[in-house]
Amino acid sequence: MPDNINAMLGTSDILWRLEDLYRGPDDPQIERDMDTCREMASRLSADYAGRIASLDAHSLLGCVMGLEGLSSLLAKLSAFAYLNFSTRVNQPETGAFLQKIKEFVSAIGKEVVFFDLEWAKIPDDKADVLLSDPILADYEHYLRAARRYRPHLLSEPEEKLLIEFSPVGHTSWISLFEKVLAMERYGESGRTQEEVLSDLYSPDREVRKKAAQELTCGLKKDLHVLTHTFNTVLGEKMIEDRVRRYPEWISAMNLSNEVDDDTVAALVEAVTGRYDIVKRYYNTKRKILGLETIYDYDRYAPLPYMPREQVSWEECRRRVLGSFGRFSAEMEEIARDFFEKKWIHAPVETGKASGAFAHPAVPEAHPYVLVNYTGNLRDVETVAHELGHGVHQVLAGEKGYFNSQTPLVLAETASVFGEMLVYTDIMAGLEGPEERLGLAAAKIESIFATVFRQIAMNRFEDAVHRMRRTQGELSAEDFSRIWLDTQKRMFDESVTLTEDYGVWWSYIGHFIHAPGYVYAYAFGELLVLSLFAMYRQGSEGFVEKYMDLLRAGGSDTPYALLKPFGIDLHNPGFWKRGLDMIDEMVRDAQRLADTIT
Repeated sequence: MPDNINAMLGTSDILWRLEDLYRGPDDPQIERDMDTCREMASRLSADYAGRIASLDAHSLLGCVMGLEGLSSLLAKLSAFAYLNFSTRVNQPETGAFLQKIKEFVSAIGKEVVFFDLEWAKIPDDKADVLLSDPILADYEHYLRAARRYRPHLLSEPEEKLLIEFSPVGHTSWISLFEKVLAMERYGESGRTQEEVLSDLYSPDREVRKKAAQELTCGLKKDLHVLTHTFNTVLGEKMIEDRVRRYPEWISAMNLSNEVDDDTVAALVEAVTGRYDIVKRYYNTKRKILGLETIYDYDRYAPLPYMPREQVSWEECRRRVLGSFGRFSAEMEEIARDFFEKKWIHAPVETGKASGAFAHPAVPEAHPYVLVNYTGNLRDVETVAHELGHGVHQVLAGEKGYFNSQTPLVLAETASVFGEMLVYTDIMAGLEGPEERLGLAAAKIESIFATVFRQIAMNRFEDAVHRMRRTQGELSAEDFSRIWLDTQKRMFDESVTLTEDYGVWWSYIGHFIHAPGYVYAYAFGELLVLSLFAMYRQGSEGFVEKYMDLLRAGGSDTPYALLKPFGIDLHNPGFWKRGLDMIDEMVRDAQRLADTIT
């Protein structure tokens, strides 16, 4: 079936060119680059280990630039290994190569861990004097940010030991998780997870119900492995948080994102306090669909007015580039490179990772985008989303490797904005209230998935991390009970969750890849809704300020980077602006529904 979809949509040959990194796992340049990494690490250790406290600004700059060069080369090796693996998850040799690179990166990291430890120990007054020197201006934020981990660093032998064990720790469980789900086949026809999930958007209720049953059945077959994997990740994080003295399970993620605990708490409180928007929307949808009850497998059912066109890859390209170009010629030009220079992998294939992502690779090369394109309008928005990431990563790369690392809470800025550009253009091309309502409903549900669902998942994570720390390992039934409880609070009886839905926590990769990550989606969505409103209202100089924001990457804190827009993330009321916009979108949809019925 994947071959038929790909041929019909024109995606069969939309394959990325990893040769821009390496020609293949057996490329001799890989071993040469690994040798270079060893030499660089050895030289950095010989020149600077034990001497960081005595360096002047010029010498500190030389050290940091050396570390950046090494980190970038390691990132290039890692990016190639992961991208190569992501389209061949079911091939043992690609997994073995990925593991080899992980172990190599770990070994090199052990050699240069001295820098973070020694730099963090320098007294604040001395560090401030060094960082006031203009010669370090390009790295000032990077160096200041590195010091925020000061209370949580261990001794050098302990840090080296943790790095030594890391390849067989968390990252190995990520690989196992991805392999299990990528190799699983669902239903009698042996479909991929991506194909089954796409059926949840079918207008035919029986198709949706069957898809839900097939997904549930497949997940239950693997539930013992997935439950053990989740428990191990929870346990490992519990231990690491304890030895690093993090007060809460979410503290490390907040620190990484450079946001205060109070900011995240205010976000969670604001979103959970507006679950009424979700309830009101789904009660309206139930009436439009003429159903007595909306079950979990009905959540994404398209309204009968939803445009059902199948969008070819070429048409998707035209729409996305057109929307980007109407906003910014520079954004369109960068996005065009992804299509023309083979930076995208689009077809649905057996053994390919599900979902979609944009990988930044390294500034010296370029990002890559993976999608599983099935041709619906939702997929067009997904392409826009990932290309938004890609544009962001290209622009941020101008700052160099260290400063291109955008905090997760801002990492969704360009992706969600890109989606909104495409959605707005598609909506403008629709004339009748029926199709406008159909598309608006699909967009509302997408926003719900990014805001309310992600915060509900944050509440799930919060509960399971706390339970793991107080009561030991969780059973599959524990996970399912907490999952249903936190999801039910969001829907507030507007959607009936079946018992089968209780196991759907087990396929959500973010819980494994980056514990605590999911709130960043809600953060980014609400932020972008506010930014998009400024754009639509004709805010002076908006496009230039927005592109400068993307270009800034991670060169300052989120609080500082958003100041040009007049946004104060310390103000708990900020989140109300985005939530009010969602509320108004739902009210508009209700008004459209009234005109039709």
